[in-house]
Amino acid sequence: MRAGCKMMLMLLMIPLTITLTMNVLPAASEDMSAQEMELILAKVRADKKLFISQNMGLTQSESVGFWPVYDRYQKELEALMGRSIRLVEDYARSYNHMTDATAKELLDRYLAIQADRLKVRRAYLPAFRQVLSDKKVARYYQLENKIRAVARFELAAQIPFVQ
Repeated sequence: MRAGCKMMLMLLMIPLTITLTMNVLPAASEDMSAQEMELILAKVRADKKLFISQNMGLTQSESVGFWPVYDRYQKELEALMGRSIRLVEDYARSYNHMTDATAKELLDRYLAIQADRLKVRRAYLPAFRQVLSDKKVARYYQLENKIRAVARFELAAQIPFVQ
């Protein structure tokens, strides 16, 4: 990955990490209003869109078809992110008194979210293929994977193991 691409990816992940942290750690979010949180989320969305735009090399005609599909896809991914955040919040609340039943329920929810994420990715593949070449669709999915990998790494670094 080019140095500029790496830097943009890291800058993109900072607001996302802050957003996840604010949702997971209620004490940290007490000073932040809902309006401020929405501004951070809007910044994350805009930064991500810019990152995708800069790295896709779309033609004008590809852009016309791609961005509406992208926007619908992102809404579905955001719903999954919301479920993931609630899962992490529930894990944090249960951490000090984790039972086998709670661990089972949390793990089952985690796997369901992962399965649903794969369903969404598969469901949108034909729509992306209608507006882009297979090489560009592959590139887009790679970019999404890189963004998710960085976000997962940042979040995983903050979440302790089950005791």
